[in-house]
Amino acid sequence: MIHDLVSGVRCSLFAMARGLFSWVWLRKPIYIQARFSYLHMKYMFFSWLAVFVGSWVVYVEYSSYSELCRGQACKNAICDKYRKGVIDGSACTSLCEKDTLYLGKCLSSKPNNQVYSGGWGDLEGVVKCQMEEVPRYDPGAEMEHRKEALRFNKPTKGTSVEKFKAIVLSHLKTKVGEQANLQDLVSLVLFVADYNKDGLISLPEARSMWALLQLNEFLLAVVLQDREHAPRLLGFCGDLYMMEKVPYAPLYGISLPWVVELWIPAGLRRSMDQWFTPSWPRKAKISIGLLELVEDVFHGTFGSFLMCDVNAADFGYNDRHDLKVMDARHIVPEATFQEAMRERRCNMDEDCLYGTDCHTSCDLTKHRCTPEVTRPNLAKACSSLKEYLLRGAPSDIQDELEKQLYACIALKGSAEQMEMEHSLILNNLKTLLWKKISHTKDS
Repeated sequence: MIHDLVSGVRCSLFAMARGLFSWVWLRKPIYIQARFSYLHMKYMFFSWLAVFVGSWVVYVEYSSYSELCRGQACKNAICDKYRKGVIDGSACTSLCEKDTLYLGKCLSSKPNNQVYSGGWGDLEGVVKCQMEEVPRYDPGAEMEHRKEALRFNKPTKGTSVEKFKAIVLSHLKTKVGEQANLQDLVSLVLFVADYNKDGLISLPEARSMWALLQLNEFLLAVVLQDREHAPRLLGFCGDLYMMEKVPYAPLYGISLPWVVELWIPAGLRRSMDQWFTPSWPRKAKISIGLLELVEDVFHGTFGSFLMCDVNAADFGYNDRHDLKVMDARHIVPEATFQEAMRERRCNMDEDCLYGTDCHTSCDLTKHRCTPEVTRPNLAKACSSLKEYLLRGAPSDIQDELEKQLYACIALKGSAEQMEMEHSLILNNLKTLLWKKISHTKDS
């Protein structure tokens, strides 16, 4: 009897196990099917997400490109004015009739300031063309009041050359302040305006020059045309102009896709900017060029200029490692800057900023910005050069170089208020660098 009971239990257990395995076997296809559906949905979701994000990125990039790169529209506007006899210049025939001056790769960073690589016969350069004023407020925009309808409104028909000289003199006095040699600057401007050198200034030539004189960068190019730090002006047509190409730019730094930029720590990013730079003696020579530029624009021949965006992207160098200014839109005449700051309303010091580097303080009793900058050009230049110069510096001058750079960066107040200290630090830095490289071929 016990035997029969054990046999019955065994049969029951066997039947239960058989039923359980049958259930699992039946459930397995359902489980696989459900898992497949989940993976399929997950794949579909991420595929559509990738398509959406990719389409958005393409749209943003295209919209940005179409806004920044309007070279054809700029050329058409200039050539239309040229054909109507409104403007003239050394580049007009090549640009609008012979097509020997062409616009190449778009380099623009602002919609109202079109920048392109360009070619003109055997010459390579950078073409810059001005578009209409951007209607919204832009704190980084040039300190220049320009409207499309007023670009070529002066001089009017019937204006004599003497009258035009007086107009230019008055304008330059407003721009750079009262200078003893202002007449020399007027003569320099008229010499550039007379592109065919026939000794006469035609009305179209005068209108082109008047439009160009509204631009800080063009004015600085005229002021520094005999100095090695400014690229040579190759030609102009209206307020489109072509500058000599700077072979190596920017001064330092590498360009990375924005997606990659998001994941790189700031310290590593600064270090990466110094990876692809020349040997230290050559860096020293380039740095001396920047210090000499500071000298040239501080109490220069035709007044003082303020460097309001000392950025590596604004500078480059040539095969001889001479520093060249790439973008001088934010090197502004001090007189113009001070007048604009006096008129600017403010509630705090942060409201008194032009570009990225020209700060003044806010007078809270008048709610107006004060005209004097808080940091001189030299301090900004040294900040930009610190890591560039210290990386790879010879061990015997490393400590002294670091000490002088930090003393330079610590300069406060306008250069006029500390002229002796400013000159001393500038000369000490140049002397230290020259002594170290003067015996090398890089000097």
